[in-house]
Amino acid sequence: MIDLHSHVLPGLDDGPDLIEGSIEFVRAAAAQGTTVLAATPHLRDDYPDIRVETLADDCAWLNEQIPAGVNLQVVPAAEVDVFWAQRATDEQLRLASFEQRGTDLLVETPYGPVPAGFDDLLFQISMRGYRILLAHPERNQSFQREPERLRSMVQRGILLQITVPSLLRRDKASRSRKLAIELVREGLAHNLASDSHSGGSFRPPALREGVRALGDIAPAYAEWMVTEAPAAILEGSRLPSAPHDLTPPKRGLRLPGWLGGRG
Repeated sequence: MIDLHSHVLPGLDDGPDLIEGSIEFVRAAAAQGTTVLAATPHLRDDYPDIRVETLADDCAWLNEQIPAGVNLQVVPAAEVDVFWAQRATDEQLRLASFEQRGTDLLVETPYGPVPAGFDDLLFQISMRGYRILLAHPERNQSFQREPERLRSMVQRGILLQITVPSLLRRDKASRSRKLAIELVREGLAHNLASDSHSGGSFRPPALREGVRALGDIAPAYAEWMVTEAPAAILEGSRLPSAPHDLTPPKRGLRLPGWLGGRG
C-alpha cells in the first residue's frame, strides 16, 4: 500500500520529536502493509522553521535509519497551506510536491470555516501547473454543510483525500465519518491516507484498518485508493479506472470518469 499523508519526520511539526519515534512510526506503518510513506510536514505560518529546501535530505536521512528487514520507503512531499502556496516561489512549490516531481500537491483543508474564496485559491494553484489532492475535506464543517462544493471541485479536476481517523470514529453518527463514506459511495474520493502522527496510540499509520472500515461498502474501491490511485499521483499520471463495487448512494451525484489526470 501507498500512504500519501504522514507526519513522520522527527522534530519538524506535530509528528515525532526524535528519530526513535520516527523509527517506531515506520515500523508501525510497515506492519500495516504500507511500502511507500509520503512525509508531508505542514507548510504554514505556525511552523515557520520548516524549510522545504531540506525535505529531500530529511527523507533520505530517515531512510538510512530504517532497520534492515523493514520494507518501507519514505518519499518527500508536504501538506501545504493554501495561503502559503500563494506566496511560494515556483521552486518552493515543486519541492513541496510529491517526490518533488512538480505535478501533484497535497493541500490542507482548513480546520475552521472555509473562506469564501478558497475554491479560487485552489484554482490559482492549479493554474501554476499542479493537480491538487485536497487533504481531509470530510473534517471541515463548511463542507459537511455544503458537500456540493466538493462535487464542484472534483468536476474542476481536484482530487479528494479522505483520512483513516474519520473512518475509525467510534461515534457512528460523526459528521466527518458520514461525509467520508458519502464521498466514497459517490465515487468522489480518490485516495485514502492515514494522516498519521505517531507510531503509538496517537493517530497511528493505520492504513489497513481504514481499508477494512470500508469493506462493507466498497472493498475493491478501498484497495484502489491505497494502491493504483496513489501510485498514479506519485507518478503524476492519469488515475486508472476504479473498480465498480460501490454500494449505490441513496442520493447525490456520481461523476463519470476520473478527472484531473496527466498523460
